[in-house]
Amino acid sequence: MTSPDPSREPEPTKPAGSATPQYKDRIYRSPAGIVGGVLVLGIIAWLGIDAVVVGEGRTPWLALATMLFLVPLVFAYTLRPAVFVNDDRLRVRNPLRMVVLPWGQVASLRSGFSNEVVDDSGTTYQLWALPVSVRARSKAARQEARAARAGQGGAGGGRGDGRGGAGVPGGAVGAADLGAGAALAAGGPRRAETDRAMDELRELHERRQEAAEAQGEVTVRWAYEVIAPAVAGAVLLAVLWGLG
Repeated sequence: MTSPDPSREPEPTKPAGSATPQYKDRIYRSPAGIVGGVLVLGIIAWLGIDAVVVGEGRTPWLALATMLFLVPLVFAYTLRPAVFVNDDRLRVRNPLRMVVLPWGQVASLRSGFSNEVVDDSGTTYQLWALPVSVRARSKAARQEARAARAGQGGAGGGRGDGRGGAGVPGGAVGAADLGAGAALAAGGPRRAETDRAMDELRELHERRQEAAEAQGEVTVRWAYEVIAPAVAGAVLLAVLWGLG
């Protein structure tokens, strides 16, 4: 569901200076969330602009207030979430806040019904950009089970009737399945995409948590650029409905 974005972005919390190297982030985002957000924003824009253009009386104002309320929230919960990672810190951009966690302050990265990072004080932050997909996990488990069965069938394909397989159909299938089993052995267990991303984060955390450059304080900044217009839209809607 979620894939690392190969694009890079400067790490804003790294101090600048001639002796300081330029650190880049690896970015994880949710393609499904982005696609869904673009579609919903398109529908809101289509309906809202239509109401503004052809509406009468209070309808254009209600449409504007509704768009002012909905657009920031849809953007925040679909397009905004991202996880930025480098050797020094983890930055979690969630719908309504940005959390910067140096690796030295990260206690654990855990997966359950959601993917979360826990800091040394015990505070938990959800990774909105890495949503857990039970369907993707089930699909990966089924693929792994099929590949494992294929590998076992291929390994046994050379025994039986002494002609390269236990009969012609079994021998033919065994040759193809042997390749699937070998691919499984070479690539390791199949994992859902977000689970692979969490594995990468855990590996980096394990390597960098003791590094001097990965120490510091956890900082949290609220996304007032999202909250302010949404609140303004809600207030305007309330006023318009109150005026009748």
